Amino acid sequence: MYLKEQKQLAEAIRAALRILYQIDVETVVLEQPPELKFGEFATPVAFELARRLRKAPKKIAEEIVGALGQTPDLTPGFAGFEVAGAGYINARLDRGEFAQAFARSGEVPAPIEALHSLVEHTSINPNKAAHVGHLRNAILGDTFVRLLQAVGQKVDVQNYVDNTGVQVADVVVGLAHLEGLNLACVEELMAELAEDKTRLDFYCWDLYARVSSWYEAVPDEAAARKKLRLGTLHAIEAGGNETAAIAELVSTAILRRHLETMLRLGIEYDLLPRESEILHLHFWDLAFEQLKLKGVLYFETEGKNKGCWVMRRAGNRVQGTGYSSESAGAAEGEEAEQREGPDEDAKVIVRSNGTVTYVGKDIAYHLWKFGLLGKDFAYRRFFRYDDRECWISAETGEKDHPHFGGAQAIYNVIDSRQSDPQANVIEALRGMGYVEQASRYTHFSYEMVALTPRCALDLGYEVSEEDRARPYIEVSGRKGFGVKADDLIDKLVAATWGEVDGRHPELDEREREATAKAIAVGALRYFMLRYTRNSVIAFDFKDALSFEGETGPYLQYAVVRVRSIFRKAGTTAEEALAALEGVDLAPYLSGEGSEGIWEVWLRAAKTTLLLDQCIQTAEPAYLAKHAFQLAQDFSNFYRLHHILSEEDPARKALLLATAAVTERELVRVLAWMGISAPEVM
Repeated sequence: MYLKEQKQLAEAIRAALRILYQIDVETVVLEQPPELKFGEFATPVAFELARRLRKAPKKIAEEIVGALGQTPDLTPGFAGFEVAGAGYINARLDRGEFAQAFARSGEVPAPIEALHSLVEHTSINPNKAAHVGHLRNAILGDTFVRLLQAVGQKVDVQNYVDNTGVQVADVVVGLAHLEGLNLACVEELMAELAEDKTRLDFYCWDLYARVSSWYEAVPDEAAARKKLRLGTLHAIEAGGNETAAIAELVSTAILRRHLETMLRLGIEYDLLPRESEILHLHFWDLAFEQLKLKGVLYFETEGKNKGCWVMRRAGNRVQGTGYSSESAGAAEGEEAEQREGPDEDAKVIVRSNGTVTYVGKDIAYHLWKFGLLGKDFAYRRFFRYDDRECWISAETGEKDHPHFGGAQAIYNVIDSRQSDPQANVIEALRGMGYVEQASRYTHFSYEMVALTPRCALDLGYEVSEEDRARPYIEVSGRKGFGVKADDLIDKLVAATWGEVDGRHPELDEREREATAKAIAVGALRYFMLRYTRNSVIAFDFKDALSFEGETGPYLQYAVVRVRSIFRKAGTTAEEALAALEGVDLAPYLSGEGSEGIWEVWLRAAKTTLLLDQCIQTAEPAYLAKHAFQLAQDFSNFYRLHHILSEEDPARKALLLATAAVTERELVRVLAWMGISAPEVM
């Protein structure tokens, strides 16, 4: 609701400027004053117009305030405007009217552009168990999906599966050459592991680390072993052989385990597009023809990239042989720099031996995502959720299936180390003339997840004295050092279950288990969301599970505490909000002792504003911070105001309604973050 009033005020100021000065401004900057006593909004627009109008900012501000006062129909819900300092304009809401409207209607998310969006996240190599770093990717992606859905967007959730890559090849090398297993033996091994309740993804976690060490274990054999790895990779890519069959069997089984792991956190997918189908259905051939036809690729005849098909990198204006500034998408009227010789920094898309690079295959895949390739996957059902199916790409599939691809906006949740490949895909789209699609392609990048030394010790790893002094220790799948996602979730659930057992022995076992899981998931998801995406996370069990400070359990406990107020008062949050109707709130929302109450209402009303900011910036951390600040504001309010013992009926109605809007908005924001609010803690 704060966002609604903000937009209304901005439009009123633009209207006043048209009346006063016959000028249009595209944007009116609105801020919140440092203290609520100065109002709920402030704008420096007078300073921005001073040079243009050749007037003092204060004079302009006075004229704008005068115009706003003479056209109250433009600013319903506002109590008044005033000039502050040398030219700021402060705006005050009618607090009573605002609170009544907010209590009645709630914080309804404002619809944004009705786009069909595609969010790709998780994308774990199907060669071993998911680890803590993968959880950050999946939680970020799943939360952003929820945010887009909250504003009414149609969202496809995809989890790209690189089932023909080098990591899968490494596990196949381990099975075939370290373990000496053929396809039949691998099938027997998987059956034995299942019977012993040993997870295949855990088994391959250790095998992958062993293979990585084996490649370099004997220096004289390193070259031959790496050649074996390359041969295995090529066999998997080609398909139709036993090596590829082993890769298909193992990677598909591990993929299923990944989906089960993520489901523990409430994370679901619509489609699992696989690289094997991109290869075998020849997506690249169609993309290659488009890229050549539109001049995005050129054949290099000189230098280190001789014999390769290459494209310029984003921002590189230097021409290579046979490459024109027009085909590079040079800005009109801008002369491209010229120099003799090839562009040595050009991005290789097709190597001189004819193999396609990762970026080339990714360009083809993204043409499909936008519906620009001219070809589609076949599809088959793969994984069942409670209310829908998760589909997987195939070469031949089921006749009746949902439509996938053809999105208008794409968000790829991929770590920051992939910034260059992502930029090259965007540049290729732009060079092909798909400028609008390129502008709606977002690399939703993030930094790594590491472990605190304390966390590594808790997990049983040996930590050197040098590492104990470091703020965090990087994980490494190749070295087998890290936290498996399921192990992490299990440890969090075990810790919270013990806490719930001690606090609520009256609950039956199933209720205690459900509560423990809700707290554990809330702790983990909030911990991954509270940091901005460009921050390295050092994970720590104690920090994540704390019931105090900026944590998921703290927010969940805030909801539990509010609900206990209504139980003791013999009412509900809905009844408390309804009881506010017709009450004159003005005396209780202004004057001494009112600011703490108003701060809660104003913060709660900013939920839509924060939702909008999170989507515009692709940064869920802002919403996590908002939830924490709302919980803090309520805690401060609750400490100062004795709700249940209040004798003034009107004031008590307001205090109960303050608790109700807190619960309503906290529950809403927690749900967008994939966190539930248990009844007890």
